[in-house]
Amino acid sequence: MSKVQVQGRYEPRFEGVRRAFEENFATGGEVGAAVSVVVEGRTVVDLWGGHADARATRPWERDTLVNVYSTTKGMTALCAHQLVEEGQLDLDAPVARYWPEFAAADKGDIPVRWLLSHRAGLPAVRRLLPGDALFDWDAMTSALAAEAPWWEPGTQHGYHAVTFGWLVGEVVRRITGKSLGRTFHERIAGPLDADFWIGLPDAEHERVARLGAPPIAPPAPGGGEPSLMEIILQEPEGMTARAFVNPPSVMTSANTPEWRRAEIPGANGHGNARAIARIYGAVANGTAPSLAPETIERARTERSRGGDAVLRISTRIAEGFMLPQPGIEGASFGPNERSFGHPGAGGSLGFADPEAKLGFGYVMNHMGPHILIDPRAARLVDATYAALGAS
Repeated sequence: MSKVQVQGRYEPRFEGVRRAFEENFATGGEVGAAVSVVVEGRTVVDLWGGHADARATRPWERDTLVNVYSTTKGMTALCAHQLVEEGQLDLDAPVARYWPEFAAADKGDIPVRWLLSHRAGLPAVRRLLPGDALFDWDAMTSALAAEAPWWEPGTQHGYHAVTFGWLVGEVVRRITGKSLGRTFHERIAGPLDADFWIGLPDAEHERVARLGAPPIAPPAPGGGEPSLMEIILQEPEGMTARAFVNPPSVMTSANTPEWRRAEIPGANGHGNARAIARIYGAVANGTAPSLAPETIERARTERSRGGDAVLRISTRIAEGFMLPQPGIEGASFGPNERSFGHPGAGGSLGFADPEAKLGFGYVMNHMGPHILIDPRAARLVDATYAALGAS
């Protein structure tokens, strides 16, 4: 294939990041992508290239947006932690204090903290929901309020792949009186001039890159990761299947206007690498609004570790954020085990490293099969830290 023209800018010491970015196109199957790095409040890498569609009819532009799936979860969590800092939300209080209907099915004692750390036992709704429920906030939050936990809350953790956004988002909505998407825009994205949306206005849809594969795919040969698709097919009414494909439209909607305009705060954020790096860079540098270093220190404290009841692998989770996974090759956010952020299905990644005062963002439209961090993102992370002189 012809060499992809990489556009953007980078400081000379980050030449290795540019080379790694080009290598992703040459050998990593990249179609269109962008990477950005912010250090001490300064953008040191801002690169993009390739195409916004698999047919190569639209170039990836500076302002191209793309659905980043679970990278959205970190943005949703930041909204909750702002409210904690301001004294409006107590993570140890019962969810039902803010959302009374949630107390149904013996859930009255579940604390908010367990929503953020994936310990609430609500990764899915058992009853098969109609496809259009995915885009109906009230339908999804009502179903979750009525749902009984899949395990005794607090005794284990399991990835709340999509329900995380409705659960945390409804608590935020009950406190602020505004939707999660609006809260995020007014309190985080707007003040930081970050081009990231949870609920994309129709006027912005033409900027969106088309995703080229479903959000759940078989593992790469020899990748050593379990296949979520195999689990779903073998246990179609089980917890893992319901977590990823109930409503069933989760699997087929990503390139539709309905998906883009809905607010699904666990999965359908649309943004670019620059926005993700800018937000996490502000968090890491202590300049994000209502997110003081003490707040971030609490937010990145490990709350769940070990076997994940939904993903069937080991995960390490803080309060709304993934943490580096020790012992799993390619599942780190650089050399700092206290970095925190969130990957998204298919490959996107955003994280903060407060010790290095670094924010990182990577987005793409050719979805890879890896459950945790995609090798394309890992290559860019490694190159970033090599440039910083980290061992």
